[in-house]
Amino acid sequence: MKFLRSFIFTRTSQLIIDIVVLGVSWVAAYFARFEGIPPGNYLNQMVWILPGLILVRILLSYAFSVYRIVWRYISVRDAFTVLEATAPLSLGLAALRFLAPDRIAFLRVPLGVIILDFLLAFFGLCGVRILRRLTAEDRAKEKLNGDYRGQVKKVLLVGAGDAGNLVLKELQQRADLGFHVVGFADDDPGKFKKTIQGVRVLGSTAQIPELARAHGFVEIIITVANASSKDIRRIVSIAEEAGLKVKIVPGLFEMLDEKIKITKVREVNIDDLLGRSVFHLAEHLPEVSTAYRGKKILVTGAGGSIGGELCRQLMAMEPRDLVLLDKDENSIFEIDTDLKSVERNGVRVHPVIANIKNRERLGHIFEKYRPEIVFHAAAHKHVPLMELNVAEAVLNNVSGTKNVVETADMFGVERLIFISTDKAVNPTSVMGATKKIGEAIVQNVARTSGTKFSCVRFGNVLGSRGSAVPLFQKQIAKGGPVTVTHPDVRRYFMSISEAVHLIIQAGTVGEKGEIFVLDMGEPIRIVDMVKTLIRLSGHKEEDIAIRYIGLRPGEKLFEEILIDEERNKATKFEKIFVSPPLESLNGHAISAVDKIIETAKAGDGDEIIRSLSGMGIGFQRNMP
Repeated sequence: MKFLRSFIFTRTSQLIIDIVVLGVSWVAAYFARFEGIPPGNYLNQMVWILPGLILVRILLSYAFSVYRIVWRYISVRDAFTVLEATAPLSLGLAALRFLAPDRIAFLRVPLGVIILDFLLAFFGLCGVRILRRLTAEDRAKEKLNGDYRGQVKKVLLVGAGDAGNLVLKELQQRADLGFHVVGFADDDPGKFKKTIQGVRVLGSTAQIPELARAHGFVEIIITVANASSKDIRRIVSIAEEAGLKVKIVPGLFEMLDEKIKITKVREVNIDDLLGRSVFHLAEHLPEVSTAYRGKKILVTGAGGSIGGELCRQLMAMEPRDLVLLDKDENSIFEIDTDLKSVERNGVRVHPVIANIKNRERLGHIFEKYRPEIVFHAAAHKHVPLMELNVAEAVLNNVSGTKNVVETADMFGVERLIFISTDKAVNPTSVMGATKKIGEAIVQNVARTSGTKFSCVRFGNVLGSRGSAVPLFQKQIAKGGPVTVTHPDVRRYFMSISEAVHLIIQAGTVGEKGEIFVLDMGEPIRIVDMVKTLIRLSGHKEEDIAIRYIGLRPGEKLFEEILIDEERNKATKFEKIFVSPPLESLNGHAISAVDKIIETAKAGDGDEIIRSLSGMGIGFQRNMP
């Protein structure tokens, strides 16, 4: 048996098995047509044509790359390749049946024989390949039960869709991964008791605990490629109560990076539980990519969390040039090095060290690279730090933005996308106020400029530099305590990749300074997020203490995304809403911009606070 299995997997065997299949198909077609041994000349015809028929079919199989198919992984698509190789000769014989002259009348094969031979040859060639695949899978299972005996984990796949099918196929073919799939769980009643690649859909996600008791699996893998964070939290909660480990396939945004595949199963992380939103990306991706393909793009703040992710996603859209601008040389070095590790597809990357507060330097950069699209992500964003450095917040977030926007206008840039924040809505912090003024600057210039401007607001970004999540993770790693400002503080959350995708989408439709906002769903309590992080870190909630330290200067209990007057129009992109420019919401910001910049240059923080309060932008400083 071992010898037979070894033989059928050699290259020589491929040819021999095909010759046998083709010969048997031809002879069987005659015997079926005549219900026994073919009479007289038909017997001679069967014998004399057989060698040539086999030779031509083998040559056609080589011509149509049938022998390049890896039999172990044969699929429906490969069956069409076999069909393409089989059909031409049968069609040729059919043509000769009606057109062959009398002198080669022996080539007039009965039509029934031609049809039967075609069907037997096609299904025979596919059948032996499927048999070889099944044999290969049996060998893999034997290896799994042998080499990995005692190490095999029984797992349940949650989600019996396309992603689940791909993951199942991978796990069945990779014995070294040590997983044995016992079944699927899916909330679609239409899939209950159905079978996928020999594996049954056992029940719904609510039944996971009882399914675990019945089938003995110790781990589940969430195989819904773009599951919402709400669904993931629910499934993880069910699994935790049943004492099961949970893994997940990459989300849609992760798979934009060609190095990440859907079968790269990984641990559930905080992005999955809090930041994963469902977008119908495939519908708009070609359109969005076309808007940036072949363009010269400049990204300010390219060394930051948002700017860096912008550069990564834009690279996949194949712009002509990508200019990375940041004042921090180490950050630029890191993102430039990171981009060198991916396929550039001819994209020219230019790392540039510069400060947006230096208007003359910006002019030289725009003159040299002539960007057609600008993403302005450079900003000071840390709320408590900006309360202690008011002048610097204005110089960077206001004066710097003014420099970038006006320089873009002067050089005739096609589009500029300004990265704003939810903290610009009824701002209680200096940082939020400066970003609100930045929006006002963009909208003011957009009124008369030929450049298309837009602003993008979003909430807190999970895992970004200086954000709360990395700090919480460090505190948990040290055994606590984890410091939280207030038990009731809530925030909206999204992943960096989602935030950047929103920016890139919105950048294709902005015209006159519109403010684009993502509908981020319900806000999350920070203390709940901390408890989730504790569990993801392998601890129990009671193991790590949580200490409340009170709100810091400039912070709110609840963040806002849109003020009521602005929530008025949806866009063609799911969950992205737009507010047309409303000058009344900018108060007296524009007329006071130059004065507040001069005050910042003088370093008068108190006067800056008074000026911000009098601008009519809704600024009310929160000082606990």
